[in-house]
Amino acid sequence: MKFLADFFPVLLFFIAYKAYDIYVATAVAIAASFAQVTIHWVKHRRFENMHLVTLAIMVVFGGATLFLQDEMFIKWKPTVINWVFGAVFLGSHYIGEKTIIQRMMGQAMTLPQSIWFKLNVSWILFFVIIGFVNLYVVYNFDTDTWVNFKLFGLMGLTFAFVMLQIPFLTKYIKPDEDDNNGEKS
Repeated sequence: MKFLADFFPVLLFFIAYKAYDIYVATAVAIAASFAQVTIHWVKHRRFENMHLVTLAIMVVFGGATLFLQDEMFIKWKPTVINWVFGAVFLGSHYIGEKTIIQRMMGQAMTLPQSIWFKLNVSWILFFVIIGFVNLYVVYNFDTDTWVNFKLFGLMGLTFAFVMLQIPFLTKYIKPDEDDNNGEKS
C-alpha cells in the first residue's frame, strides 16, 4: 500500500498528461505531492523525509515548468531527485553510525557491516545511474516516450533492482517471532 501512496503523484501526472498536456500534468503532480504530504501528516502526525524532498523538488521544478512554459524543468526532476537521494545515501557513510539503508532495513535483517556498506553503495550507484538514464531518455526521445518511461521505465528499473538484491539478502532476513507462536502447522 505504501508503494502505491509513494507513486500517487507520478500516476496522476501520467493520467493528466494522457488526458491533457505536460503543463496540466505538472500542476496535477504538484497538487498531488501536496496532498500526499498532507494525507501522511493527518494519518501519522509526522512527515516522511522522502515526501518532503520530493515535494520541494516538485514545487521548484514544476513551478519553473509552469512559470516559464518550458517542459525541460519537469523532465529534469526525476534526475535531480535520484541524485539528491544518491547524495543522501553517500552522506550517510560519513554522518551517523549507520548508513541510510541500514537505518531503513536494519529491523528486518542483520548484516555484517561490510554488507551494509556494499548495499548502500549499490543504492548510491543505482540513483546516479537512473538519473543519467532519465537524461538519456529526455534528450533522445519525445515527450510521450519520456512520460511513459517516467512511469513504467523508472518504476520497472527500480523494481528490477530490488528484485536483484533479494537472493543475496534472503539469508539475512530475521524470521518473524510472532509467526505461529513458535508452533509448527
